[in-house]
Amino acid sequence: MGRQGILLVFSGPSGVGKGSICRALIKENPTIHLSVSATTRLPRSGEVHGVDYYFLDNNSFKKMIEEDELLEWAEVYGHFYGTPRRFLQEALDRGNDVILEIDIQGALQVKDRFPMAVLIFVVPPSRLALESRLRARGTDTREEIEKRLRCTEREIKMAWRYDYIVINDQLTRTLDTVRAIITAEKARPQRSQCLVRDLLR
Repeated sequence: MGRQGILLVFSGPSGVGKGSICRALIKENPTIHLSVSATTRLPRSGEVHGVDYYFLDNNSFKKMIEEDELLEWAEVYGHFYGTPRRFLQEALDRGNDVILEIDIQGALQVKDRFPMAVLIFVVPPSRLALESRLRARGTDTREEIEKRLRCTEREIKMAWRYDYIVINDQLTRTLDTVRAIITAEKARPQRSQCLVRDLLR
């Protein structure tokens, strides 16, 4: 069996730029795949079912929970989010790296089930910068923005439970940091056991 892919888990406050980081990584590397999450929230403008998310009603989502089809799930901002298990495992077994962009509750569940998962917490350069990004994207109401900002401090307090903290001040620099993390993780002895065994034959 070849080397299994790396499971990269990105979390951070809403509006910090996680999506931009993930999209850039996938665009530049065809062996990295984005695991599409399931959610009960309504699609935002331009979002496509099966591409951005699997948009489900509450009953369908609860059925997936009951049938153990989700690697993790959580309720965030009044909506359910979860990671379908099958696609993720198949991609990792093929040696492909997989990105999960999920909330903190879900990330910690994943770490329990996949100890070798790499957890990356993305933070803004400042609270003011985060607020500006939330307002600029134009997808949330004023009340939703205020709610997300109130959650930010609580979320950042959980960053110490992650493997890495990355400041997203400028996308190019942020991507350099994430690429360095991936390179270092691929060199861990735990990920190279098959290679070592072959060399010792």
